[in-house]
Order: sequence, then structure tokens, then C-alpha cells
Amino acid sequence: MRGFPNHPYIPDSDPKIQKEMLKKIGMTSLDQLHHDIPNSIKMHKELNIPEAFDSEYALQRHVEGLLNKNTTCKENLNFLGAGCWQHYVPALCDDINSRGEFLTGYGGEPYNELGRFQSLFEYASMMAELVGMDVVNVPTMDWAQAAATTARMAQRYTGRPEVIVPELLDPDKLNIMYNYCEPDVTFVQVKCDKQGLIDLKDLAAKITDKTAGVYFENPGYLGQLEVNAQKISDMAHKAGALSLVGVDPITLGVVAPPSDYGADIVCGDLQPLGIHMNYGGGQAGFMATRDEERFVMEFPSRLFGIAPTSKAGEYGFGDVAYDRTSFGHLREKAKEYVGTQTALWGITAGVYLATMGPRGMEEVGQTMMQNAQYAVRKLNEIHGVKANSLGGAFVKEFVVDFTATKKTVAKINKALLAKHIFGGKDLSKIFPTLGQSALYCVTEIHTCEDIDRLAAALAEVTR
Repeated sequence: MRGFPNHPYIPDSDPKIQKEMLKKIGMTSLDQLHHDIPNSIKMHKELNIPEAFDSEYALQRHVEGLLNKNTTCKENLNFLGAGCWQHYVPALCDDINSRGEFLTGYGGEPYNELGRFQSLFEYASMMAELVGMDVVNVPTMDWAQAAATTARMAQRYTGRPEVIVPELLDPDKLNIMYNYCEPDVTFVQVKCDKQGLIDLKDLAAKITDKTAGVYFENPGYLGQLEVNAQKISDMAHKAGALSLVGVDPITLGVVAPPSDYGADIVCGDLQPLGIHMNYGGGQAGFMATRDEERFVMEFPSRLFGIAPTSKAGEYGFGDVAYDRTSFGHLREKAKEYVGTQTALWGITAGVYLATMGPRGMEEVGQTMMQNAQYAVRKLNEIHGVKANSLGGAFVKEFVVDFTATKKTVAKINKALLAKHIFGGKDLSKIFPTLGQSALYCVTEIHTCEDIDRLAAALAEVTR
């Protein structure tokens, strides 16, 4: 691709080159590329961006100046979660994933094969053991895409068009699932009770012979453990549908794996497993199933396996059923288009799991639960504040209701930020029936002093 000589980092900004490219595709302006976008959502003005910089150094200084405006979890005490959580990242994870053998944004192509295939196989093996399944994919973009693909896999597997989801689901994730799955999959929302758990009566009424699967998360989006998980799976199976379970993998040191309560396809995000939050960019979705051909052949993403080589005693690692992916020769006829996968985060999660081991995963789970229980007790001592307002069991996230304080979550969070504390995610707009509530996250990184500081700050700002 040719570039404008004065600006080598901005490809094809030369008007002459743009005109040549547009002519090639039968257009006269860049606006014609966007003719399918509704006029009502277009921006009818120029972007507020500076003029082109004279050098890459000038551009770098400008961007660094913008980045320096960020406030991070290094300078602030953080209690935000809701899909991107702050956990301890062992130094070994950063050391390994920054090595030249692995440091690539791509899905493991053998430009230089120095152990990436085996590393991804080892990751998949440990991840499969953690969730109680047999087969795990090379990670896709994030949990939302993994959940959407899980729904599509269920639709292809059963030949049915509907997937049931709980009403208390991350709305951003649900929107991505809608966007990714239409028109092949229709989503039906099921009611949740006062504890945020799926209403079994409403579920029974909505499961039909059109149901491909029932998707639920454990823990749920609001932190609650789905104590009726086995019943939900049984109801799905009785109707000929699949049980689709989304999990936060770092909780599985203390919570039963989805296979124990009937899950057929498991999905989730690897971010808690040794991956920094990276301003929301450290996400990596996974899917897992039993080692049954019908399930395996519905995976759209890459799977790595082990096989003996022509030399006795030696083994090799590589793609399983590669032709079913869009990387294979099928392309437009593939199950789905996968695109570049977040393989580096799979390797990182493998390093984390190998470092922690079963005992380490149990300890981190216990620590999270103990810290979160302590936080609930401390926050409930504050007048007008009700922590774990939904009730029930949880691991690291819980809802805090501030309605009785007669102050909005937005004002409370603004006051907390002035004290260098990130408060919980405001739920008042996305789930208005919960009142002025926020979703708080407490993990193994939080100390008693951190929680006491939060409680003291909340006591002050809610007066």
C-alpha cells in the first residue's frame, strides 16, 4: 500500500491516491462508502482533531499528552468490575507474554514456530480442566463474542432458532449478541426474581420446541451465584435444548465447574487470569465443550491438538479440523468468520493457571470471598446503605443500594473520585427497578485497610 511521503504513518491520504482507489471500486467520494448508514446517526460536522503533524515524534508527544490525562488504578483505589476486573497479575505472566516467541497479536501462525502451538495446547488443556470440559478454543475477542458464538453453536447444533437469556444480563453484551446472531438466532428474555436468579416458572413457560439453548451466567452479571443451575440445565435438556453457561474462570477455585451442573457449552473471559485491564482492552473470550464430534465441528475458531509425528516418541501440535474455520479453504462458507484471535492472552492465561495450580486457584477464590464478605459487613454499617441488597451467595461482586441515602450513584461516585476512589458501576439507568444501586467488586488485591477506607469515604459522602 502506497503512502503519502510526508506522512508515512498515514497510508493513502494523498488525494490523488484516494481518487484512484475510489475510481477502481466505482465511486467518486468517501461518503459513498457509508451510504448504508442512516443519516440520523451520521456526524454532520468535522471531527475536532488537530492538523496533521510534521513527524511521528510530534504525533507521539501529542498522544502521550492525551494519555497522561487518564486516571488509573495505580493512583486510585478501584472497586469497579462488571466485566473487566482488577486482579493480581504475577510478574511471570508479563515476562512470558512479552517474549519474542509469543509477542504477536495474531492467532499463532508459524511465521516462527518457537512453542506457540504447544503453549496454546497447554493453555487449552488447563482451561478445560478448570471448567470441567474437554475442548477449548484459541481465544476469541472477548466474552461478548464468545457468548454470541455459543448461541450460534447451539442454533447450528439443534437446528432451532431461539436462545433464552436472563433479563439481568450486561446490556452491552446482549446488544453484541443481538448484532452478531441476527437473523439466525432470536433471543427470548426470561424474568429474574428479587435475588437476581432466573425465575424457573417463567423459564418453563418460555422453553419451547424452538429453543436451541438456555444461556445463563454463574456468577451472574450482578454477582449472584445461580443456585438453580442444575434445574435450569435439566429443564433445557428435557426440552431438547442445550445448557449454555457463562463463567468468570477465576471463581472456579471455589465454585463448582459448569460441567457439574449439566452445561453443554461453556464460555467466558480470560481477563481475570493474569491479564491486566488495559483500559478494557485485556479481554479474551473462550468456549469449551465435551470432546464430541458434533460439538467440536461447530467451533468456528481454532483448536490445537497433539499428535504423534513420523519420528517415534516425538509429538507435534497443530490445528484440529482446520477446514471448518474461516482461516481454512472454506472462507465464506465457514461456520462463522473468526478473524484475528487473541492468542497471546491464551498463552498468558496458561502461564497464570500453571503458576497458580489447583491450590492457588482455591486460595484466590477464598480470599476474594472473605474480602467481599468483609466489605458487605462494613458497608452495611453505614446509615442508608444496603450492601448485597439482592441477598444470596456471591464471590466477588455484589449490588449496593444507596436509595435510602436520597443521593444518586452518580453524585456518590463523583464524590468518591475526589477522594481517589473508583466507586461501583452505576446500575440506575440500565436496571432502574434496582433504584440508586451500584455494582461493587472486591477481589484478592483489596486489603482490610482498602475496604475500611471505602467505608469511611462512603459514610462521609452519603450523609
